[in-house]
Amino acid sequence: MPMSPLPAAILSHMIAVSNVPPPPLRSIPNLQKSRHIDYGQLNALCHMREKQHRIPAEDTAESKPLQPDDSHNIAIHVRKARGGRTLYGPKKYEEKVAHFMAVLKKLPIHRTPSEHNIVWKMLKTIPDLTSQLLDEHLKILSKNVISETWIKGSTVIGNDGFYIILKGLARPQTQIYKNLIEEHDSTTSFIPQSFHSFDFSEEFRNPLLTGVGPMLGQWSTFGTLEVAAHIESETKEYSVVTEEDCEILKIPANNFAKLKAEKTKLENQHKVKLIHKCPYYVEWPTLSIYELVTFTKWKKFPPGHVIVESGNIISFVAYINSGYCKIYRNIIGFSKPQSRKVKKIQKLVYMGRLNEKESFGEISVLLQVPFTCTIVTGKDVEMAIIEDKDLHALDPVTKQLMLQTAKPTFGHLSDEDVKKEYLQKEQKREWKSFKDTTVKNSLYHNGIIPGFGKWDHSYSSIRRHLKDTLVSY
Repeated sequence: MPMSPLPAAILSHMIAVSNVPPPPLRSIPNLQKSRHIDYGQLNALCHMREKQHRIPAEDTAESKPLQPDDSHNIAIHVRKARGGRTLYGPKKYEEKVAHFMAVLKKLPIHRTPSEHNIVWKMLKTIPDLTSQLLDEHLKILSKNVISETWIKGSTVIGNDGFYIILKGLARPQTQIYKNLIEEHDSTTSFIPQSFHSFDFSEEFRNPLLTGVGPMLGQWSTFGTLEVAAHIESETKEYSVVTEEDCEILKIPANNFAKLKAEKTKLENQHKVKLIHKCPYYVEWPTLSIYELVTFTKWKKFPPGHVIVESGNIISFVAYINSGYCKIYRNIIGFSKPQSRKVKKIQKLVYMGRLNEKESFGEISVLLQVPFTCTIVTGKDVEMAIIEDKDLHALDPVTKQLMLQTAKPTFGHLSDEDVKKEYLQKEQKREWKSFKDTTVKNSLYHNGIIPGFGKWDHSYSSIRRHLKDTLVSY
C-alpha cells in the first residue's frame, strides 16, 4: 500500500535534520578585572541602594500625615531623613510594658533567662519593692511572680502576697498600710507609704497616670510579703475591690518566706564556721555553738574606730569575720618640751593585733572585768557580735564552758612587758633620728650635696650657704 505524501515528507525532514552536524564549540572569553574603578558608577549604585532602604520609611510617612502644628518643624524632617523614629512613633515605655505583661502571661518555668531579666528590671522601678528588699532578693523573687486577671467587682485579698496593679483600677477597703516586711531586726529601713501612683524614672514614667487619690491605678501596690493569719479583721487591711477588669502581678508571700529561711540557714552556717575556727572554740561541741549563733548579729566598723578603751567593760562579745584590730596598752611616759621641764604623759603602745577568726570580750562581759587594753580597728572590720544581755541569757552550762576556754585579750602581757616594748620603740626612734642627723652633717661638712654631681640620694633640702659654692662639671 503506498504511503501518503505528508508522512513521507515529515520522515524525510527528520532524516535530514539528524544528518546535520552540530555547530563547532566556541570558547568562552576570559573576563579580566579592570585596573581602574569607575567612581561615577559606584556612587550611582550607592545612591540607588540608599533609596531602596528609604522607600519603606517614606511610604510609612506618606500613609501617616504630619500633625498640623509640626508641619514646618525641621527637626521632624531631619529625623526622618536619617532613618530615626518620628515624634509620633510608638513610645519606648509602652513597648516595654506590653512586653513585660506578655512575659508574665507565661508560667515562670517556661520563661527564658532574658525574660526573667526583663521582669526583674521592671520590678526594680517600683519604690515599694526597692526600698524594702535587697536587689539580690528581688531578683530571686522575680523568677516566680505571676499575673492574675480579675473581673470588675472582684475583691482581692492581699494577705497572702504583695500585689502590683498592671492594668485597670481598684479601690482599697481601708487606708491602713503596712510594710512589706514586718521585722524589727532587719537592716533595711522601712518607710510606710499610702496608696497612690508612684514616681518612676524617666524611662518608665507613664504621663497618663499622675493623679493621687483613693483609687488605685497602674503600678499601685497593696498586700504584704509576710505570711499573715487568715483572720477576717486583718484581711480588710490588705483588700481592694476592682472597679474594672484588672491585670494584677502577685509576689507570693510563701516564696519570700522560703527565701528568708534559706538566707537564715546560710547565714547560720557561716556563723558556725566562723566561731568554730576561733582558737577558744575549736573544741566546742556543735550544739553549743548553734546556741551562740541564735544570738549573733553582723556589725561593721570603719577604720580607726575605738571599740573599747582600757579600763572600760565591753558591751558585747565579738568574732572577727574580716579585717583586723590593733591592740594598745597604756603607759606613763615622760616628755621634755621646750620649757625643759619634764612632764608625765600617758601614751599608747602598740602591742599587736587581732586577726580574722579571733574573738574577744568573753571574760569582760561574763565577769564584768574592765579591759586592760584599747582595741582600735585597723581597717574596715565585720564582726559577728553577741550583746551582753543575750550572753547573760545563755544557759549556765554554755556560760561556764565559755569561761573555761576563753582568756582575757592580751592578758598575758605584764606591765614590765609593756615598758620593755615602749623602751625598745623609743630607742629605735632615737637611734634612727641620731643616725640620719649624723650622716647629713658629715656629708654637708665635706661639701657633698645629695642630688648634685655623681651623688644621687633622696635628700632634697640643701643649705643656702652651700648652693653658691657648687661647681658644675
